[in-house]
Amino acid sequence: MSIPATLANRRARFLNRLHAWLSRRQRAAAAFVSQFEPRTIGSFARGRQLIAGNLLFAGYLVEAPGADLWEIESPDPAFEAERQGFAWLDDLAAVGDMAARQTAQKWVWGWIDGQGGGTGPGWTPELAGRRVIRWINHAPFLLRGRTPDQSEAFFRSLAAQTWFLSRRWHAAAPGLPRFEALTGLIHAGLALEGHEEMVDGAVRALARECAARIDDQGGLPTRNPEELLEVLALLTWAATVLHEAGRGIPQAHTAAIARIAPTLRMLRHADGGLARFHGGGRGAEGRLEHALAASHVTSWKPAGLAMGYARLSARRTSVIIDASPPPTGAASYDAHASTLAFELTSGRRPLIVNWGSGSSFGPEWRRAGRATPAHSTLCLDGYSSARLADPERGTGREALIEAPRHVPVEMSETVDWYRFQGGHDGYVRHFGLTMARMLELSVDGRCLSGEDMLLAVEDEDKRRFDKAMDANLLAGIAFDLRFHLHPDVDATLDLGGSAVSMALKSGEIWVFRHDGTAKLSLEPGVYLEKGRLKPRATKQIVLSGRAMEYATRIRWTLAKAHDTAVAIRDLNRDDAELPYD
Repeated sequence: MSIPATLANRRARFLNRLHAWLSRRQRAAAAFVSQFEPRTIGSFARGRQLIAGNLLFAGYLVEAPGADLWEIESPDPAFEAERQGFAWLDDLAAVGDMAARQTAQKWVWGWIDGQGGGTGPGWTPELAGRRVIRWINHAPFLLRGRTPDQSEAFFRSLAAQTWFLSRRWHAAAPGLPRFEALTGLIHAGLALEGHEEMVDGAVRALARECAARIDDQGGLPTRNPEELLEVLALLTWAATVLHEAGRGIPQAHTAAIARIAPTLRMLRHADGGLARFHGGGRGAEGRLEHALAASHVTSWKPAGLAMGYARLSARRTSVIIDASPPPTGAASYDAHASTLAFELTSGRRPLIVNWGSGSSFGPEWRRAGRATPAHSTLCLDGYSSARLADPERGTGREALIEAPRHVPVEMSETVDWYRFQGGHDGYVRHFGLTMARMLELSVDGRCLSGEDMLLAVEDEDKRRFDKAMDANLLAGIAFDLRFHLHPDVDATLDLGGSAVSMALKSGEIWVFRHDGTAKLSLEPGVYLEKGRLKPRATKQIVLSGRAMEYATRIRWTLAKAHDTAVAIRDLNRDDAELPYD
């Protein structure tokens, strides 16, 4: 990190602390002008575990029955951020009984007593915005049975946090953090008596962020699908409360919602979950459907890319492909070297996946999950198609560098197939080889045919390839073509080791075959899933070989077995799992 950037971060932290301290001078709001319906969705199972004292935040489990939430030592900054953001109020409200209310009240007023005076790590714009949204959403749940003094303390703290947001929202990082800060300010300004004057500026600022951060494809610079979902949820919440308050909604705000909703539909698999790329997960249960319904946008995006992703779908089979260069600069701190990787879902069952984000499992898993071998694509000689820069001083964040710059893509269809063709130059620098991938999904959704190629195209590329061959004593450039399987897939080698049979919980059987130019193996793998304490074991199909010439071609198919019915009624219910299983 540069010295100016370090000084800017220190200055921002100092100003946050200063304005948090000054917020104590603000008078308490007398009451709510209006009370909005809760817009956030919680988990009943997580709520029950919180009441029992099992605190799972950012992948860290602390078992502390009966303990005060704020007396527990935080094991990680991400744990602290999740605790300070108060999203756990959604889970307690989802339970909604007396024990849940008492727990929520104890923790909310514990924060007011200990940190409401402007101290503690929760005084950042994005965390304050996230927090005030939850406090306002669940105010009836929280205030029931409280004394007048306790209610006054609640409103005084809300007023202080709202004033803090009005002064510091611009210090939030562009993107999701700033959307959180501004949406929180709009919520609070409309809800609290005497704070309406703060709303107009926040509405205009949110409109400017929409115009600046949401591109023509309805995407974010980070290309993180789950982050895009969170932004849509915030924008729809802000639009709803503005409408209910009788205020106009800027055109840039509504236009951003209109761009985002079709993009998220394109990034939604057949089972309703989001594609897991660039640090994003599948999304909380019901969150995507709720946000799309609240957007009131019913259109689908026309043919082409959505936030840099391509989609092939037929019947109940969906294939989503990372078809653009990865993010760069500050937008790449959570980005993955996943260019041309794909995921496939059949009905309610994910089949081919990527590892996902390892951020909640520690720095080593986080780095491993960002590498090309963690994705369902080709990896050349152990190299990723992009690499991580050295960690920034003071933050430890790692940008993605030396990534593919040229990713040509073509989408087409015939009577029988939906076709994707793409390539990237991520391996040209070191090996002179361009990776090209063609995927064809049959119109009945029963077969995905693939062809992956390594090509030395230009004369300079051929010279680089020859140099790499010489360095390997003409033994060729090793490659591994990986297909990561979801943990619920039961996979076995079949047909004398020349194919892989995969059984889904729905009863479907899929079979993987290849043209014999590479060695087939079924190897251990991992699946990184948010909300769990450790990675889940799974398997991966690997085709291994060596590129010996200027052109190497590997063909494969992934198809339903002939005896698999055209339509399967998937009645198998997933076992109810505790959040920390």
